[in-house]
Amino acid sequence: MGKRQDRAIWLDYLRGFITVLVVAHHSSLAYTTFASFNPQAYNASTHPIVDSARAYSLDLFEDFNDVFFMSLMFLISGIFVLPSLARKGSSRFISDRFRRLFIPFAIAVTFIMPLGYLASWRLAHGNDDLHAFLVDYIRIEHWPAGPPWFIGILFIFNLLIGLFYFLCRPVLKRWATSLATLSGRPFAIFWRGYALTLILFLPLVLLFGGSRWIGFGPFAIQLCRILLYLGYFVLGMIIGAAGAGNGLLADNSGLMRYPLLWAILCALAYTALKLAGGYIQHGVDHGHLTETQARLLYRPLWSLSCVASCMAFLAVFHRIFRSTRRAWESMAANAYGIYLIHYIFVLWLQYLMLSLDLPAVAKFALTFAGSLALSWIITAWIRRIPLVGKYL
Repeated sequence: MGKRQDRAIWLDYLRGFITVLVVAHHSSLAYTTFASFNPQAYNASTHPIVDSARAYSLDLFEDFNDVFFMSLMFLISGIFVLPSLARKGSSRFISDRFRRLFIPFAIAVTFIMPLGYLASWRLAHGNDDLHAFLVDYIRIEHWPAGPPWFIGILFIFNLLIGLFYFLCRPVLKRWATSLATLSGRPFAIFWRGYALTLILFLPLVLLFGGSRWIGFGPFAIQLCRILLYLGYFVLGMIIGAAGAGNGLLADNSGLMRYPLLWAILCALAYTALKLAGGYIQHGVDHGHLTETQARLLYRPLWSLSCVASCMAFLAVFHRIFRSTRRAWESMAANAYGIYLIHYIFVLWLQYLMLSLDLPAVAKFALTFAGSLALSWIITAWIRRIPLVGKYL
């Protein structure tokens, strides 16, 4: 299988694709049927810009993404951690992660995200008073990180593993050896992944619900998903311990040999989730189910969909991308910058189209295409600057 700089190209392309999916996800949120806007604290809204044009199809698109794509991003981010630590050592690894993760995160949340949230301020307050905006930004909105929250939490995960690597290394190696024995057993891989997801996710979502966030300063994460994301990051480290072409990532592993099976299971699991979700919500609305009972019924199906989707995308991209492709190379190379700056264009395009008499799907398409194109072009341009290129 073709590789570039010791990295499997299909993983690069999958990470780039998920970044594009993130842009599409944020582009859809203003037009979902459940979207609501709170002018007193726009960051407490379902999305910082909300339009009157709505489409249920975008509910499905947004929800499908939300079930799996950040878990998969953390898993992919963990795959190359242990080889990097073994090659660089803890000190150099932490220094590298500080440069590649923390500095871009700090710049993004301090200088880039306020440019996007200014559109939300204008929608909520109808003025361009920058002093009032900045005071509100810190006191009321509590310094919202926006999409770079992922980079901040990823830095913390990397910092922790870098600091405690020598203590954790024996345990991680044992887990990696144990996991490698399952490489030829596809359903054993699936059921263990499902059990892990339930253990990491279900207790916290029962305690705190699915929408509460916790954070300090610009560092923020969904409370019910702290363990889920950390667990998938560690799982990625264990999977990647043997290298990007071995173990579960090998061509002949049970995970990679059956992309069609996992794709079908992904579709069936999400269909079951949505069908069951309708009946469960009906039961809650009519008093037949409590919130706890509803979560006990819904979240195991959510976890099933999460695992099936992650496995499907890994296997399908592994099967399809065997050699480099020019457009995908550019997308993969610029994905980090796209992720960091796309939200500015998403929010402003959604704001500028509020008064346009267009269907929700059309507004979504224009927001997505415009945000992706602008962030891609700008990233490709600024990466030519040597200082920027060091960080992106």
